[in-house]
Amino acid sequence: MIRTAALDALPVREAVPALVSALEGHGTAVLCAPPGTGKTTLVPLVLAGLVGGGPRRRVVVAEPRRIAARAAARRMAWLLGEQVGGAVGFTVRGERVAGPDTVVEVVTTGVLLQRLQRDQELTGVDVVVLDECHERHLDADTVAAFLLDVRETLRPELRLVAASATTDSAGWAHLLGQGGLGGAPVVEAAGVSYPVETVWAPPARPVRPPHGMRVDPAQLTHVASVVRRALAERDGDVLCFLPGVGEIARVAGQLGGVDAEVLQIHGRAPAAVQDAVLSVAEHRRVILSTAVAESSLTVPGVRVVVDSGLAREPRVDHARGLGALATVRASRAAGRQRAGRAGREAPGTVYRCWAEAEDGRLAAFPSPEIRIADLAQFALQAACWGDPDAAGLALLDPPPAGAMAAAREVLVAVGAVSPAGGVTARGQRMARLGLHPRLARALLDGSTALGARRAAELVALLSEEPPREYGDDLAGAWRQARAGGDAYASRWRAEARRLERAVSPAGRTAEPPFPRAGAAPDDAAAGLIAALAFPERVAKARGEGAFLMANGTAAEVGDGSGLRRAPWLAVAVADRPPHSASARVRLGAVIDEDTARTSAAHLLTAGEEVHWEDGDLVARAAERLGAIELAVRPLRTPDPALVRAALLDGLRAEGLGLLRWSPDALTLRARLGFLHRTLGGAWPDVADDRALLERADDWLEPELSRARRRADLGRIDAGQALNRLLPWATGEAVRLDELAPERLEVPSGSRIRVDYSAEHGQPVLAVKLQELFGLAETPRVAGVPVLVHLLSPAGRPAAVTADLASFWQGGYRAVRAELRGRYPKHPWPEDPATAEPTRHTNARLRR
Repeated sequence: MIRTAALDALPVREAVPALVSALEGHGTAVLCAPPGTGKTTLVPLVLAGLVGGGPRRRVVVAEPRRIAARAAARRMAWLLGEQVGGAVGFTVRGERVAGPDTVVEVVTTGVLLQRLQRDQELTGVDVVVLDECHERHLDADTVAAFLLDVRETLRPELRLVAASATTDSAGWAHLLGQGGLGGAPVVEAAGVSYPVETVWAPPARPVRPPHGMRVDPAQLTHVASVVRRALAERDGDVLCFLPGVGEIARVAGQLGGVDAEVLQIHGRAPAAVQDAVLSVAEHRRVILSTAVAESSLTVPGVRVVVDSGLAREPRVDHARGLGALATVRASRAAGRQRAGRAGREAPGTVYRCWAEAEDGRLAAFPSPEIRIADLAQFALQAACWGDPDAAGLALLDPPPAGAMAAAREVLVAVGAVSPAGGVTARGQRMARLGLHPRLARALLDGSTALGARRAAELVALLSEEPPREYGDDLAGAWRQARAGGDAYASRWRAEARRLERAVSPAGRTAEPPFPRAGAAPDDAAAGLIAALAFPERVAKARGEGAFLMANGTAAEVGDGSGLRRAPWLAVAVADRPPHSASARVRLGAVIDEDTARTSAAHLLTAGEEVHWEDGDLVARAAERLGAIELAVRPLRTPDPALVRAALLDGLRAEGLGLLRWSPDALTLRARLGFLHRTLGGAWPDVADDRALLERADDWLEPELSRARRRADLGRIDAGQALNRLLPWATGEAVRLDELAPERLEVPSGSRIRVDYSAEHGQPVLAVKLQELFGLAETPRVAGVPVLVHLLSPAGRPAAVTADLASFWQGGYRAVRAELRGRYPKHPWPEDPATAEPTRHTNARLRR
């Protein structure tokens, strides 16, 4: 019997006529309705014609989470006075409760994605409702893009509704309106909300910010204390938001003795607990929840929200493949959603576990997954759809080019797509498994080697990381799961059965490049599956507890781990602690070198390695597995081209000082540098090592090609080599001594060396003052006056000038007065212009 009163009490019913009209006229619509208005429950029933008297249509409702899909189906069935599986059913991964009479089916977005890949026309479905689309989960964005493609090319009559709990609807309206005139109609439903008081409750002392998956225990202790405070200060049930299952368990452990029932709600919670949370209770409760309760679920009785201010978002390090969830500060939009849960049924209160001053610095909205997540699964879905680059898909945000490139590398490595980007038959099968492509590869190839059951059990362990108490050894965790009676073990068995059924003998791939090992010990089987899933993370020991992974990242195993003495590991889960250069192995398996080689065969390389290392040339033949060195032997006759390139690297690294630079060579380099600065043209740039090395062919040959080691470089005469750069072809080379003479003759008859070494200054002539008597003008080279350093008879600096005429007229008198007293035996005429230049004393001159 239909519960008419409950249906009439849902606020969204006022917006239903406008939504029906929008779909009749446009075929698509955006429905904005706050949580609790009935958008997830009443709207599908009306669109299906189960209530309200409309025509009967088949409606599929896509939810981002399994728990929300089950809850929505149960609620709709209750409103109809039925059991789930009749007119209303649901399908989530590994569970289907629906029958031939089902008209409204609630599915997860992942399930709908699989259906679209099998049947692009979505045969028999009239309306699709994409619920909670504001959360911007990657599967939901992908499903929306595929459905819009279906509407445009195959089924224009298919109706689409994007249902959002926020009013940020412009982007979705534009997206759903593509192909039509303007955007899709936006229908807004007013919710019933009560005022919510905000209490700012920051920790008394600073706590460390989240890093990776880690949350400061002090922060969780503070959250537990705020829950206790809320219980003491306010009435009603308390809903506390925490980032993940581990944090929920820790806070629950600190709430012992409170006068309330403590419940934990998350995607892994048992069905009985989920039912208890979503039902009205006669006693007071504290519900500890992940983000699943932000908008997907209605929790009755809540008057108080305690918000930790933390959330989990996917992150990926594309260079190392260490993708994982990360704990981040929740956005302001998430904070509003969470706070609103306290005012659904009556005035309420939200306790925010951070300072009010911090609130304005938070991100406005959560990051769309497509911008930050590992895109390997998305790229495979796009390739199966026929658009490997996703260039033709209608997406609110395009996938980042770098993330797509990294995803394609993974897909090529596991054989899911060809190097050109087209999906392979193997890739089509991987996409149907509902797994990350890495795990799909492990399941397909592992089932051939180990049998479907054992491979499925191990892949199920990798698809949902086992609890920490299971340890860091994958084989040990496997044994614990088989013997365990906890909630994780129950979920693991169900997933393992699903995967075993998915790997049918008829669909198996060809034999992998390793022997069949159906009777292999557990340790070997676990290692094989982990290595197949994460070949870049096979790791070789380089000391007890220390490893190097094939992707080049160092890894460490914790003290007391049974993995510490393994010669090889397959690392399944790793993270990088703050300020650490090494990844920390959280789940791995022992393997041998043969398993590493076969699972990561695409990373095997063998060849000559000639490079500059530790100040000399190293030449060897090496076999590598990515960054891991497998075998090395010296090369006696390395490829001359590789040797030459390595020697050039050495010159770049350590400079041209590796060559033999005689004083004449240094002088020649300085003279040429001066002419390049002064005249340019054909005179080469020799001052900069980089510029010279770019022209190595022009001046260092044939000596460079004959060299085989550092010592050979030291035998190359740099001066002789530099002569090759002179402009011989233009004839200018013969003017070198004219334009930049090595020495200048002064009035005394001495030939004085010119110093051209000043990088940007004038050439310098350092000469005893008395040797210039009678020289009226400053000497010039290439038209540039030299800078004359006038020296005393003892060779010490007395004056500097670039204008001798002015010096004789003015500065000479002061210098003469000083030097005359210090060197009385030398001539110091009053008129130097007419005096005889000399480098001798008065006595010597009189002889």
